[in-house]
Amino acid sequence: MRTPVAMTVGMVFAPCGLLLNLTSTLTPGWRLVKGFLNQPVDVVLYQGLWDMCREQSSRERECGQPDDLGYFVAEPVRVARGLMVTSLAITALGLLLASLGVRCWQEEPRSALAGLSGLVLFAAGLFSLIPVSWYNHVLGDRAVLPAPSSPVTVQVSYSLVLGYLGSCLLLLGGFSLALSFAPWCEERCRRKAPSGGQRRSSISTVHVDWPEPALTPAIKYYSGGQHRPRPADLGAAGPAKVGFPMPRPPPKAHSDPEEDTLDGEKAADSHSASSRSTRLCHGSLPCDSDL
Repeated sequence: MRTPVAMTVGMVFAPCGLLLNLTSTLTPGWRLVKGFLNQPVDVVLYQGLWDMCREQSSRERECGQPDDLGYFVAEPVRVARGLMVTSLAITALGLLLASLGVRCWQEEPRSALAGLSGLVLFAAGLFSLIPVSWYNHVLGDRAVLPAPSSPVTVQVSYSLVLGYLGSCLLLLGGFSLALSFAPWCEERCRRKAPSGGQRRSSISTVHVDWPEPALTPAIKYYSGGQHRPRPADLGAAGPAKVGFPMPRPPPKAHSDPEEDTLDGEKAADSHSASSRSTRLCHGSLPCDSDL
């Protein structure tokens, strides 16, 4: 059986979300601090959940910087640590359930298990989206997230963006896998439906047999060139017909065109001879009838 599209989308988005969230949790790039006094202009400080790194364009990155302002003890950082690790663990559990539910090498997948894995992955996406959104909300608040005073500026860094993307992919992948509950629910409903007999309708139906109207026949009955009534009307009494049928000339057989031409010439000659004899009878000579 071909794997449904919803399951395929979930199996693609969920591992991508896990990889992005793992990178966001481990890398020190949640906040970018720059513009330090008495420091070169190109010096920047990357702050993450577990480490701080100092970077300069002409030198390599130096991690393990001291936390003089108490950044790691801030509440958003501590909450983000716990929720991101929890999200990673839940994502791993959801992927395990999804791999058992979406059995591409079997004939049919397990829809219930795949739908359950979708719910787990959706919860993992929420667990990672909450700390990322909260950290972004208090990013510039120096009272909540300590940072040096002005003219030092703080900006969003790459790890926070990766956390947003990973959370969104987990939400989409979990929702797609949760759609697997639809065929499972449909199968359960079919099993619960009564097998014998048809279901009675909730609305009573009354069948009325209406008489069929007499329709005029669309085809007339002809025979021998004359109109005749329908076979059903032959027995009906009608008015007596007056007169007699006119005889019809018999059909003329096929003849040769040359013979027809000779017959026409003979008829024309006989007609001219009779007209000539008629003129003689009316003249001075006696007619044959007087002799």
